[in-house]
Order: sequence, then structure tokens, then C-alpha cells
Amino acid sequence: MEATFVIVGGGIAGVSCAETLAFFEPDKSIILLSESSLIKTVINLHAITRTLTQFNIQEMESSEFSLKHPNITVIHDTLVEINDVEHYILTSTNKTIKYKYLCLCTGAQPKLIPQAELFEEIIGIRDTDSVEIFLQKINRAKKVAIVGNGGIASELAYKIKNTQVHWIIKDKHISATFVEPGAAEFFLPSLNKDVQEEQVTKRMRYQEEYSHRSGAALGPDWYKNLIIKGAGDLNIPSEIKIHYETEISNIQRSNNSPYALEVTLSNGDKFTCDMIISATGVTARKSFVSKNELELSNTGEIKVNEFMQTNLQNVYAAGDVCCANWKLAKHWFQMKLWTQARQMGSYAAKAMVGHLNNEEVLQDFCFEMFAHSTKLFGYKVILLGLFNGQKLGTNYEILIRMTKGLEYIKFVLEDNKLQGAVLIGDTDLEEMAENLILNQIDLSPYGDDILNPDIDIEDYFD
Repeated sequence: MEATFVIVGGGIAGVSCAETLAFFEPDKSIILLSESSLIKTVINLHAITRTLTQFNIQEMESSEFSLKHPNITVIHDTLVEINDVEHYILTSTNKTIKYKYLCLCTGAQPKLIPQAELFEEIIGIRDTDSVEIFLQKINRAKKVAIVGNGGIASELAYKIKNTQVHWIIKDKHISATFVEPGAAEFFLPSLNKDVQEEQVTKRMRYQEEYSHRSGAALGPDWYKNLIIKGAGDLNIPSEIKIHYETEISNIQRSNNSPYALEVTLSNGDKFTCDMIISATGVTARKSFVSKNELELSNTGEIKVNEFMQTNLQNVYAAGDVCCANWKLAKHWFQMKLWTQARQMGSYAAKAMVGHLNNEEVLQDFCFEMFAHSTKLFGYKVILLGLFNGQKLGTNYEILIRMTKGLEYIKFVLEDNKLQGAVLIGDTDLEEMAENLILNQIDLSPYGDDILNPDIDIEDYFD
């Protein structure tokens, strides 16, 4: 078996890579190796600004995907070994697949709390399968604990109903992966609101005959079509107790309580619960070997250069499994996000096509500035550039405008130039903020008026 391009991974990075290759090289053979027979494709993609995009994820049977792209063959198998000298891979079913170019998009897996090995009541949420396990368990739970402070933990704390929630975070404020204390304060009242049922999004789900471990990350709308309800009293809103600046120090079986687990925190607090959701980040998924060793970062990701190439000849990597090992643009940095997985997968494809045809490869514009659009606590959230002052040290200033329950706007300035922005709510400022960051316009003539609610700041920059 052989193909010009072999991509490993049926998640957003791998499928975006395969689709981009199929577009640019419709006559070349492409093999997509996926551990799951379901693969994740991007649909409803639209540009909000030059760097910001929004999209949904659709899960599709691999056979349907192949019909859509005749030059892509999807193989349901697992990568075991790469022979980078003779340019072939071995799979778990003893298939040998020869390649001219190989791209590794194996994703990441949940970094569970250490006690997860000892208790079946502790689960991680990362992909569709883990969500299904979570939904089965939450239906029987009256009291749950959430550990973590990123997007998934925040979404769960907001969406879970009919149960008591203990939210354990090591930071001084909620949602610290994305926002600073001011924005966290803005979000806090939302935790006590009754969450309205959201309209179900069209997100296909096929049933497989057996469970699988895909490693493919959840997409941007993963929780929207889920009604997450515990077994508590339907008439009582969920109670949320946030435990700040602490971690779990001990878990044991509960003897004198109707709840399964007794949890002790590092600050001495104790409580009981039915289940624990570990949402404490992810680690790169690399369960294969290679003839020559891949260069890895300190945290285990595969290092790639500005063309998504690894240190092995004709072997590329993209998405959560890789680490950007080039001189980064001032306003861009890497985060394990579905937006970056899509961008990296697509760009890796363009780089491979360029190298195949001996054409110059220009780095994609998406690596000029960090841009991410998401939803937290029911609000639209847009993060641009160095939105939390990343890379700036201490020599920067922050301008904030907040209208309670409506919008929260934060501008990060250095030398009177905009370096980053947090836009929460329907601010309609994303295009202007993006232009100010990219063009580094001197804002000193405008002073604090830049966020004066009585002045339409967009008029300044039309």
C-alpha cells in the first residue's frame, strides 16, 4: 500500500490537512489513517475578520468522507511505527503503508489528576467518547467536582444543572486559561443564572459498534446540543462552590455518606461527591516509535519548523501533537485550540504541496497574530494578540470598559500601541482591534477616549 501523502489522525488537524491536500493535488493519492471510523470535518466556516474564523464540527463516517474526496482513502487503524529511512509506516494490523510525505496529527489526550487510575468515578473530557461516558455518569450524580480552569471546565460549571458542583481551581480567579481577574468578575454572576436551553446545533453523531479512542479534540460547539443534568432536585438550581487556589490532595471511598467519594483539598477543605471531572489540560498523544528519534519539546510535543517539518525527512506534524519551534511573530503564540489545529493542518498541507512541486512556501498569515473566538458563560468571547500581556513583561498598561451583564472590553497597550484585546459580549470591535494590533498605530492622541462609551471609537479608524 502506498500514497503520495499519508496523514495520521482523524481529528480537526488531520482532516483539515487531508482536505487541503485533496484540493491542491486532486490527482495525487492521499491516505488518512484514523483510529476511529468517525472523522471530524469543519463545516460552516466563515471569516469574522482577517485572522478570526468561526466554524462547526461535523462527525462523518469515513466512507462518506471518501465519497466526497475520491483521492482520499481512509484507513481505520493505528500507527505503531515510522520507518523514516525507507519512508513507510507500520500499523497495529500489520499494514505497511509507503509514503512520500507523512504528516502526524495524532492530537492530545486528557492530563488526568493522579488519582484517576484508582477510581472509576474520575473521568476526563476530551473527545466525543469521553463526553458520552460523562453524560451516563452525570445522570446519576447529585454532587460533582470539576477540577481545572480552562474552557471545558468553565463550560461545564456553567451548563450542569440539578446538581451541587464543587469547582476546584489552582488560580485566584475562574477561567484563568483565557481571562484575567476583571473578566472573571464579569462572568461570575452568570454561574448563578438559570441557563437557558440553547438551540440544538446540527452536529452529526454516528454510533459505532464498539468504543474507540480517537484522540481528536472536541469542537467549538461540543456542549451546545447537550442537556447536562444531574440526578438532583429538578426544582433547585445548581449550587456552585468555587474552591480557589487549591488542588486535590487526597481522595478516598466514602464510608458514612450516600456519595461515593470523599475529597480532601490542599487547603484542608473536605467534601463528598458522586463523581469528579478532570479537565486539567492535555498532553501530546504520541504512542508510536520511529527509526530515528523525533525531536520533542520539554512537554513531549513534536518540534516543527516554520514549514511544519519535523527533524525527520519528509515527516511533518500539525495540531496539538506539535510544538511551534520557530521564531514566532510578536503577537502570536501557540495554544492547544481547535482553531490552531485547523490552521496548522491546512498549512502543513500547503507546505507539503510546495515541497513536492519545488515551489516557495510562504508562511500562512494566521501565524501573524493570535486570534480565537469562543463562548464562555453564555457570552461571545474574542481574544486577540497578547490579550493577557503575554510576552510583554510588566511594562504595559490596561484599559478596561465594562457594562455589567452586557460587555467587557480590555485593551492591552505598550508604548501607546495596542498589543492585545479581550472582547466579551457583542462589542463589534474585533475588526478595529485586529487592525490596530497588526498595524501598530500610535494611539497616544486618543488617550483614554479609546474606550469612552460616549465616543464611537470605530469612527477614528474608518
